[in-house]
Amino acid sequence: MRTHTQVNVAERRGGRPPEAGNRWFALWDGYFAISYAVTTVLLFTTSGDQAYRAMAIGALTLGVPWYAALGRGLMVHNTGHRSFGPRNLVFGVGLFLLFTVATACDIAASFALFAVVPMLMMALSTTPAIAVVLLANLVPVTVVWLTGGQIGAVLPISLLGIALSVLQGLWITRVVRQSRERAELIEELRQSREQLAQLSREAGIAAERERLAREIHDTLAQGLTSIISLVQAAESEVAELPELACRHLELAGRVAKDSLVEAREFVAALTPPSLRESSLAQAVQRQADNLVAQTGLTVRCRVEGPEVPLPMAVGVVLLRTVQEAFANVRKHASRARCVDVVLSYAPDRVGLLVRDDGEGFEVRLDDKGFGLSGMRARVQEINGEATVTSRPGRGTAIEVTVPLAAAGELADER
Repeated sequence: MRTHTQVNVAERRGGRPPEAGNRWFALWDGYFAISYAVTTVLLFTTSGDQAYRAMAIGALTLGVPWYAALGRGLMVHNTGHRSFGPRNLVFGVGLFLLFTVATACDIAASFALFAVVPMLMMALSTTPAIAVVLLANLVPVTVVWLTGGQIGAVLPISLLGIALSVLQGLWITRVVRQSRERAELIEELRQSREQLAQLSREAGIAAERERLAREIHDTLAQGLTSIISLVQAAESEVAELPELACRHLELAGRVAKDSLVEAREFVAALTPPSLRESSLAQAVQRQADNLVAQTGLTVRCRVEGPEVPLPMAVGVVLLRTVQEAFANVRKHASRARCVDVVLSYAPDRVGLLVRDDGEGFEVRLDDKGFGLSGMRARVQEINGEATVTSRPGRGTAIEVTVPLAAAGELADER
């Protein structure tokens, strides 16, 4: 099945040519008009019989509507594609007969060959066109011979005219063909540019949808999951342990408020409030405190090396990675007792390690969810590397490494 572009190109090549190719024929129209005018003036200046001169001018004048009504469309359509049909033949024979009549009435009408030859070359296929052009150039010689004139004086000029006519016709045909091909190429490039712009828009929409899905998963979805867990815990404790249920409800309210702030900042496409108000290490510590309050796990956070300012894009990705890792701990690490978070700064890189001692799982590279796959996509966007190591019964470790050179490039871009 052909594509939309291929169909359009095929339609242009087999049907009406591009408008840019038609504009070239305005020059040819001017040339044709000048040739007709010059030939008519020559006929008026001859001293031949008035009746024959009038017939010659009449035959040439009939050639004007013949060209406008039939020939021009065939020439525009045929040039460069060498198609040949009955209409081409009718136009070529008619043009040849009109020229023959005009030349037979007055030999000065043979000057019209300068217009007749290019028209024949552009309207007919190459071989028939050359044959008709040869016959047209022999018409003046034949007229001179039939009227008893000196053929020897006319024949060299006719032979030279044949050569020049063929060369002129071939040259004009080539120029018009190149003009058409250039116009078609411009049209194809224009359509390709439009298709590229459309594909770019679609790719941008798909990338934005993926980004929105990751943001929702890492902020709103995780906050709602925590709220649901806390409310369910409070429901089971409200009768026997009302104080504990109240604490869970209070924590659920705090998570809801934080999620609301995240949602507002997310809609406004601003920096996460936890990073805007403090450093990355402090934001990670607050996430750890929330995890402790919700699950009762032991969470140990430490920073290795002197903390240095990072581009906001890098800080956001590292914070979102911590949030995703903690969400996985809440959902999957049912037997976990301890979670270690290490934020390390080295001269050439910044790293993050989140490790738990839960039951672990089998890592799949074809994970279709927004969790680990979204985390990997985020890290790749900042030119970093993310690895997930886990085995059943051995816990899970998520490690992210971002070269500081790549981080510097992101800072320059922003």
